[in-house]
Amino acid sequence: MTQKYSPDILNCLANLSSDEVFTSPELANRMLDLLPQELFQSPKTRFLDPCSKSGVFLREITKRLLVGLDGQIPDLQERIDHVMTQQVFGIACTDLTAEMSRRTLYCSKQANGEYSVSNAFQDVQGNLLYERCHHTWNAQGRCEHCGASKGEYLRSDSRETYAYPFIHKSIKEIFHKNMQFDVIIGNPPYQLNDGGGTGSSAMPIYQLFVQQAKKLNPCYLSMIIPARWYAGGKGLDDFRTEMLNDNKIKYLVDYFDSAECFPGIDLSGGVCYFLWDKKHDGYCEVTTHRHGNTTTLIRPLLEKNSETFVRFNEAVTIRRKTLEGFLSLENIVSARKPFGDIVAKEKGDTKVYAWPENGSINRSEIRQNNAILDKYKVCIAKAYGERGNFPYLVLGKPFIAEPNSCCTETYLVLNSFDNIKKAENMVSYVKTKFFRFLVLLKKNTQNAPRGVYQFVPIQDFSHPWTDEMLYKKYSLDKDEIAFIESMIRPME
Repeated sequence: MTQKYSPDILNCLANLSSDEVFTSPELANRMLDLLPQELFQSPKTRFLDPCSKSGVFLREITKRLLVGLDGQIPDLQERIDHVMTQQVFGIACTDLTAEMSRRTLYCSKQANGEYSVSNAFQDVQGNLLYERCHHTWNAQGRCEHCGASKGEYLRSDSRETYAYPFIHKSIKEIFHKNMQFDVIIGNPPYQLNDGGGTGSSAMPIYQLFVQQAKKLNPCYLSMIIPARWYAGGKGLDDFRTEMLNDNKIKYLVDYFDSAECFPGIDLSGGVCYFLWDKKHDGYCEVTTHRHGNTTTLIRPLLEKNSETFVRFNEAVTIRRKTLEGFLSLENIVSARKPFGDIVAKEKGDTKVYAWPENGSINRSEIRQNNAILDKYKVCIAKAYGERGNFPYLVLGKPFIAEPNSCCTETYLVLNSFDNIKKAENMVSYVKTKFFRFLVLLKKNTQNAPRGVYQFVPIQDFSHPWTDEMLYKKYSLDKDEIAFIESMIRPME
């Protein structure tokens, strides 16, 4: 007899966008594995998914509880009713995901339906709730709770508002009573369109779910979120500071390539999930996944003299070795607009390096950094993106802008010199794998502003530099050198 293949339907869901990504059962279980497993053997442990989309977390939690409570509640139906009514709770993201989640958890889109696995519910929603919310607009046209743009999300009742209940209401308002949860776990929505740019600009909101969950003071909190918070930026600076200084984060699992975690989804900067343990106070066990390679290291999230998370475990010792006598290149790299608001023209007395083509400008129109106009300037593009497998270039090619020249905001000025030889020597440094590897530790997206050069030490530019010279200067061992070589490709 031929055995029929019956796939788990939750493995077959197609993501409609990268804003709200469905979690596979396998991934949900990897996150649940981080929890103390005795939680699933107690009839009192209470779980909450505050952003349920498919219901996968609640289903997998329920499966574990039904096994863990077998000895304490022998009758299966009694055990199911107890788990469903007393231990697993969810707040859906939309009306549609509420029905989907109930179908996953209760085997019926109505908790009290004919085909529901539990006989204990008297209402349709059960413990998996959704109630349409509305944004609260301030004088600036932004939602007071999530920062959504009034122009984008002031909608009729026939359209989804994306005013997620968990970050717009209190738990008492949602469940109509005060509730305390031992475990909060989920995969929150990642961003909202903020109405900027040409309509494609978005702001992160996943951090709001993490912060709201912490306010409920659970024993454990686990969420999977984009990893762009490592570098801060738009709406994430305070969140980054909060997370990296939180000694209660016991585990952090990082995926540099989001496709290794969510096949088919390309999230710039990758994704991560973490376990926050209220009783933990110490270093974090960091596991990094990078194209089939996995490493684990127990370490502080913030290295000494750093405000940034060093993403790759193999890079931690390299970063520590470069700290001796450290002067950061970040201190001399120009700001985003090295010479102010300038536009390349056809005629002028000063050359302008610009994209897509160079031009000129009259010197009298330049209002910023005039002192370096007649120097040799080492310039580089402020953005450079790559996808796929390592090794990466990390940065675009540096070039020397001659005296009587400037550049638009397409480029940054890394340094300036009176002597062209020193400028050439600095270019040799920028082209080394060592230099670009240290940039990679800060560069989580295609953008490469001044801050990505924080870990790069300033060198003596009276002579050119090679990787061999830098490896020797900083006493890197063969494993550290091999890691750099595997991550960065030569720049011709």
